[in-house]
This record gives sequence, structure tokens and C-alpha cells, in this order.
Amino acid sequence: MKGIKIFGALAIASLLFSANAFAQENHNRDENGKIVHGPYETNHAGDNMFIGIGAGINGVIGPISNPKQWGHIGLAADLNFGKWFTPTIGIRLGYHGLWNNANVDFVTPQIAKGTDFGFHYLHGDFMWNISHTIAGYNELRFWNFVPYVTMGVLDVTSGRNPIAKNTKHNFEYAAGAGLLNVLRLGKRINLTIDLKALVGKAHAYSNNAGRFILYPSATLGMQVNLGKTNWDRHSTITPVVIPVPFTTEQYNALKDKVAALEKENAQLKDKVAALENELAPYRNLQNGQTYLYENGTFTAVDVKPNAPITLYFDCGSAKLSAREKAHLEYFAQNVVNGDTKLAVNGYADKQTGSAKRNQQLSEQRAKAVVDLLKAAGANEANIECAGHGADVQLFDGAQKNRVVTIEVK
Repeated sequence: MKGIKIFGALAIASLLFSANAFAQENHNRDENGKIVHGPYETNHAGDNMFIGIGAGINGVIGPISNPKQWGHIGLAADLNFGKWFTPTIGIRLGYHGLWNNANVDFVTPQIAKGTDFGFHYLHGDFMWNISHTIAGYNELRFWNFVPYVTMGVLDVTSGRNPIAKNTKHNFEYAAGAGLLNVLRLGKRINLTIDLKALVGKAHAYSNNAGRFILYPSATLGMQVNLGKTNWDRHSTITPVVIPVPFTTEQYNALKDKVAALEKENAQLKDKVAALENELAPYRNLQNGQTYLYENGTFTAVDVKPNAPITLYFDCGSAKLSAREKAHLEYFAQNVVNGDTKLAVNGYADKQTGSAKRNQQLSEQRAKAVVDLLKAAGANEANIECAGHGADVQLFDGAQKNRVVTIEVK
């Protein structure tokens, strides 16, 4: 009876803490405070996988009407391997059990009441991350609330050691439900609190235990994430095309216009080819130098941008998108050389994240840009690099302040 009270207290505590985590959620909202949901891009087969271990307690509940037949507490262990296919849906395979104890005689296998018996459950679980479903996906969420259903094969043995000589086995199908609480400790490491209850057929064990026997358990463990751990939100929007009917006259007019544009395009191609031939002698001029062409002559000029270059980042990310990398490459090719002196400053928005996290994120963004500039030929000794966290907000709106600026000194 004492063990059952422990199971109930753990379940209630996890519900209260999970509700509190929902209430404090603020990392995945847009500028208007609304929760941001998917869709999300599909990850590779080896991403979003995890392995987990845990230890805790087992119990036995016979008929609800007769608590005196409920069992004492036994030792439980967990070993799991799983994968998330979306931020909300995943599966898990694993082993659960070690030994248990009951206050009722088991007929099959023959186990006297109050005697420890082996308890081994090989299972598959279907998991639903209700935190991501309700509050939107957030990689930095501390507490995730994951109910699941479980099915598998249960082996109850007459002794703790399932491979000992003369040990009697009883195999049956079992099913149940559970609540997996996942507490984020870092990108790869999570703390888990797993509460579950299995249902077995009572007549497979005892003649006086009602129709079903319930096996509750609670384990505390660690989970290690493998492969890519986050999900990228799909942001491509397909424009809506509304078909418009054409008359014969309109169609012929458009056809003539297309023919005229194709002819003009061919003429422009000839002009481009001619200019290419004219520029051919100057292709080997100093790389990175800008030239002014006037009256058939190229003159080297020193061109510096009048305003800082700005590069924007996604929320919580220190990685440039392909488009922003293209902006940086163009800047580096046309402005940067070994003698160019630069000031690189990183920022974060104050609407999301803690002050400490924003400071780290701004420094990581600035360093990522410096590394790309060095690869493009910039001298690190000529680069001033700093992260300002969310102390300085250059622009209005959260998205515009997830930025790194580059200024030529």
C-alpha cells in the first residue's frame, strides 16, 4: 500500500511541474505573442534518436476491492532505444523489469505470496509529446510531457534469476500506458521520470486476483540524444495561382509580345557577349580590387561601404542561412583583403531567452561570421569582435535584432 502511494505522489508531482512548464513557455512565440507551430522539415533516418537507462521500483495491484492482496515494492530497471519521427510523434523499444513481489499466491508459475519473483517485460511504445503539440515545438523547453501506450511480452518467473536451473516461466502479452517526463539538461543529455502501469490477465497467475493484475512502476533515468537533435521549421510559401480565361485576341497579342521579347533577349545576349570580349583583358587584375571604367580605361578605386553590413540569423541559431552566406561572400569578395580592418558585433533579441543565453548566442554569432571572414582572406589581427547580448537593440522587432553587423574601419 505504501508503494502505491509513492506511485500516486510521483504522478501528481509530474503533472503539476509539467503544467508550470507550460505556463512559463515563451521561447517559441512570434512578435504578437502567438504560439508558432509547424510544418517542419523531415530529418535524416539517423537523426532525433535516443538511448536511455533508468532504475526505480515495481509494484503489484490485484483486485481493487482487496488492498491486502496488493504487493510490496520490487526493483525495476529500464533500457530503451527510440526515435522521434516528428517533434510530436515517436516510438521506443526496450526492456523493463527485474523483480517484483505479491501478497497473493501465483498458480502459474508457482510462487508463494510474499515471495520475490522475476519480472521481465520486452516492449514497444508509441509516444506523443503533448508539450510540443499544445505549446509548439521548442528545442530549449526544459520540461516535456510525453504520454505513451505500450505493448509487449511479459515473462513472470518463479525466481529473480530467469536463467537459473528449475526456474519456471510464464509468458503472456501485456499492455499499458505511461507518462514519460523529459527534463532537458543540455543539447544531448536529458533527465527522465518514467511512470507506467502494465495490465496482465489475472487468470494467468492466480485464481483469486480478479480479472486483471496491474503492475505499476516508477523509474528515474538519463537519456542521451543521437544525431541531429532539433527540427527546422519549413518556411517556403507556395503562391496561389488563379487561372484567368483568355480570348483568342488576347492570346494572339500575348504570343506576339512573347516573340518580341525573345528577339530582344537574343539581342541582349549578343551585347553581353561583346562586353565579355571587351572585359577579357582585365580578368586577371588584382582580386578584390574595384575598378571604374570611363572612356575605355579602367581605373582602380578604393570602395568602402557607407554603412555596416547586416547579417540576420534565425531564432536561437548561430548558423547563417544560405542566403545570408551569399551576402557575406559577396561582401568578402569585393571589400575584404588581408589589410582590411573590420569591426564585427553580434546581437540577440530581448523578447526570447535569458540574459546569459542571449550573451552566449550573440558571441557565437559574431565568431561564426569572423570564421567565414578569415576563410575569405581577412586577417584575424585586423578584426575586432564582440557580442552584446540583448543589451543593445538596433532595430524594432525581435527578428531584426538577431543580427551581426560588419563595419569597415
